[in-house]
Amino acid sequence: MSKFQPIKVPKELTETMAAIKQHFIYAAGFSAAINILYLSPTLYMMQVYNKVVPSNSYSTLAAMTILIIFLVLAQGSFEWVRSYLLVFASNKIEMSLRDRVFNASFKMALMNPNSRSGAQAISDLTSLRQFLTGNGIFAFFDLPWFPVYLAVMFMFHWAYGLMTIFAVIVMSFLAYLTDAVTTKRLKDANVEMGKATSNLTNSLQNVEIIEAMGMTASVRNKQMKFSDNVLKLQTEASKMAGFLSSMSKTFRTLVQSLILGLGAWLALDHQVTGGAMIAGSLLLGRALAPIDMLIGTWKTFSVARSQYDRLCALLEMVPEPQERMKLPPPLGNVSLEQIYVTPPGAKTPVLKGINLQLNAGEILGVIGPSASGKSTLARSMLGIWPAFSGKVRLDGADITSWNRGDLGPYIGYLPQDIELFDGSIADNICRFGEHNSEKIVEAAKMCGVHEMILRQPEGYDTVIGGSGGVLSGGQRQRIGLARAIYGSPKLLVLDEPNSNLDDQGERELVAAILRVKAQGCTVVIISHRTLVLSIVDKVVVLKDGMVLSFGQREQVLSQLTQSSAQRLGSAA
Repeated sequence: MSKFQPIKVPKELTETMAAIKQHFIYAAGFSAAINILYLSPTLYMMQVYNKVVPSNSYSTLAAMTILIIFLVLAQGSFEWVRSYLLVFASNKIEMSLRDRVFNASFKMALMNPNSRSGAQAISDLTSLRQFLTGNGIFAFFDLPWFPVYLAVMFMFHWAYGLMTIFAVIVMSFLAYLTDAVTTKRLKDANVEMGKATSNLTNSLQNVEIIEAMGMTASVRNKQMKFSDNVLKLQTEASKMAGFLSSMSKTFRTLVQSLILGLGAWLALDHQVTGGAMIAGSLLLGRALAPIDMLIGTWKTFSVARSQYDRLCALLEMVPEPQERMKLPPPLGNVSLEQIYVTPPGAKTPVLKGINLQLNAGEILGVIGPSASGKSTLARSMLGIWPAFSGKVRLDGADITSWNRGDLGPYIGYLPQDIELFDGSIADNICRFGEHNSEKIVEAAKMCGVHEMILRQPEGYDTVIGGSGGVLSGGQRQRIGLARAIYGSPKLLVLDEPNSNLDDQGERELVAAILRVKAQGCTVVIISHRTLVLSIVDKVVVLKDGMVLSFGQREQVLSQLTQSSAQRLGSAA
């Protein structure tokens, strides 16, 4: 019916579908019983017309009525069971795949931050589950039983059978047209909808800048262009689908009326009975119902097919990680061996041939001009952006060989752009794990935010949003730091941790770093502020993605001072 291009189905989807195959087999069995029972009202009506009424037999009418009541109730029960089987199967699909899809979504976001595939995957999985419990799927179970209805129509009269075949050919053609004229438009509309959503999300994240500089009208006009494109494509698809759907319903009503007229003609000619005249019209409607339902739900089917394709593409692009042997807790020894790192979406490496060695408990200061690769170095040391050449090792093991769930509690990270999550302050500090009040309070005190948190409306239970709610930039940064040092990590990476702190806050930051150092934690600090750099053991200077200088703090800073003095002397 469509120009469907087969795609490679990932192992997880194949295994999941195999696990629920039995449910669909049972559903098909109940569909068989349901479709056979659909014949019972037609046969009941024929017997009433042909035997009960001419014979005036009340007992026959009573017996047949009791039988039809039982059969109709059985049909309804079978439909309920079939629906329950599909609901159970669809729930099993989501339960089996949601962890895998969720993890793949995060990996995709790391691999390509600008891609919408990851964010859309969970929604696609939920929509597929809902599709499997909708009316459209029932049409696929009922459609194979059309030959049975066709055979019964031929049993009534050969003219009935030929008219049924003609009706099916016309409605199948309408279904093909529906697919041909709507599928591409709907796919294009979904692409434009993604652009519109991404643009709106970005605008809402920068609403203060937009309002302050009077950019609202310009941003709105840009958003409206996306919305107009979506509206145009969806309107065209809906108009065509609505037109073809109305044509299908009109044709179905017309052909049912015509077959009734044909039955009357044949009855007048004594070729069929009066009961068969009415039964033919009813049975034709039942035979055409699955096709009519397919046309009516084709838009939903087309969307579901696109969602399935996107899930296949995501799972194929992000393979399931292999089970790795559990490694012992890290001590914090870090080494970078000739690493080259290219950020996601970039074509040229930002870090080029970096070599570093840190012992457990040492503090490294990372300095350098803008765009020298400092933040990229931080991400590569944590394994967020893996090196395409060279190795980042933690206690001798490749950082990418660690199971992230096992390694996470031993890692602390404070990015340059502080992101808190929807939940309480305590939730954010303990990384949304099980609450350990002593560790939460200890982390907060180490960062000097305990008193500030107690002044909040609900203390540690105060709910904050992703942007930090009413918290200031400095407060958000310090709560982010408390989250980073929660649980006594062995490797702590801080990217501009004092960018929003005042002098008091910076002193408390220094005190917190010295405390975690005393616990044996290796600390990497990206900063230009002299107070923080005064406590580091080693300094690395980056320029254009390469190490300009690396060594003990006094030695490197002395070299920088001499270089600056020489440049000033040359300039003079």
